[in-house]
Amino acid sequence: MDVVFLSRLQFAAATMFHFLFVPLTLGLSILVAIMETRYARTGDETYLRMTKFWGKIFLINFAIGIVTGITLEFQFGTNWSRYSAYVGDIFGSLLAIEASAAFFLESTFIGIWIFGWNKLSPGVHALVMWLVAGASNISAVWILTANGWMQQPVGYTIRNGRAELTDFWAVLLNKFSILQILHTLPAAYILTAFVVMGISAYHLLKRQQVDFFTRSFRSGLAMGLIFSIFVAVQGDLHARHVAETQPTKLAAMESHWETSTQAPIILFPLPDPENQRNRFEFIKIPGVLSWLGHHDTSAEVKGLQDFPRDEQPPVLINLFSFRTMVALGLIFIVLTVMGWFKRNRLLQSRTYLKTMLWAVPLPYIAIQLGWILAEVGRQPWIVYNVMRTSDAASPLAVSQVLTSFIAFVLVYSLIGGVSGYLIFKTAAREPK
Repeated sequence: MDVVFLSRLQFAAATMFHFLFVPLTLGLSILVAIMETRYARTGDETYLRMTKFWGKIFLINFAIGIVTGITLEFQFGTNWSRYSAYVGDIFGSLLAIEASAAFFLESTFIGIWIFGWNKLSPGVHALVMWLVAGASNISAVWILTANGWMQQPVGYTIRNGRAELTDFWAVLLNKFSILQILHTLPAAYILTAFVVMGISAYHLLKRQQVDFFTRSFRSGLAMGLIFSIFVAVQGDLHARHVAETQPTKLAAMESHWETSTQAPIILFPLPDPENQRNRFEFIKIPGVLSWLGHHDTSAEVKGLQDFPRDEQPPVLINLFSFRTMVALGLIFIVLTVMGWFKRNRLLQSRTYLKTMLWAVPLPYIAIQLGWILAEVGRQPWIVYNVMRTSDAASPLAVSQVLTSFIAFVLVYSLIGGVSGYLIFKTAAREPK
């Protein structure tokens, strides 16, 4: 183990743990705002109870996300100081805007929302929750813009041995960033929908607060159905852009070795990177990869053999992440379409409710695999075709990084256990 590997491992662990909480925060903020708006407009006390019940889960989740997010950003100075020095003019400005313009607004309005129940009118209090939701999602937009720049760097020049910002609007309107935003935020809403449906299914199976949790289930179902379909359509656009800007990633996630026209999709390949081929190929469908990458079954798709070995991303992990993510995406569409037809007879659909209860982990798995594909698929570059990951790590001793990594794992395990207990206990309790 070397410093670069350990630093990558630590950052991956911290990022993936942090991202257990961010998606639910983004989606729940919107759902809670919708519920409270319905209460403010109708005066229906059930919507007020729904707002407070789901709001508690939102607040627990938000608090843990804040704690883990702060430690994550510190690693750019501790473990990745060479990266920060090289691209800080661009990357640092985006993080600074996120912190000052979105995070502080979000935190301020959450405080007003928590302590303003008896001081603000229902309509104004609901508006505050919308401001929280807006700030939360805008915060994610800035983070994704920064990551999108790492995937497709634009609006910069290399001067005095570092990357310097030359066109802020080019960075802000970077097509890769926009596509990544339009993929990641809806994925977060799908995760939220499945959490809400899963918790509601638990209570409906026990016939607890039937009206309350039927409404909650339907709210999650509407969000899940809309965004499951949206992500599938948008994913096609994202794949085409990846084919244009990161051909090595496309080749890796499809285990495609030889440049060819009418490039096939191989449903079950077994990659052999050492010999630059697949050991095993089962079910090959000609032209499909060309269509996915270029919307033309005769288009040429570059294979990994056309790129130096030291510029090829790991194949197996990208292949597995992409295929599993796509399969889960199809499952989400099926489950939400089924739910739409069962929405008026949920109590009689016990098998479906049990399925939705056990399906709660699936969007968590899908969204983590999506991040693995985004980050590992870019390797060996930390900034694509600009800076290698091996050149970005801080000059630390292996013992230092190993110690911090072990500390992160221990502390995050404790935080995860406590937060998981609080969320599960809150979710299982009947609303008042």
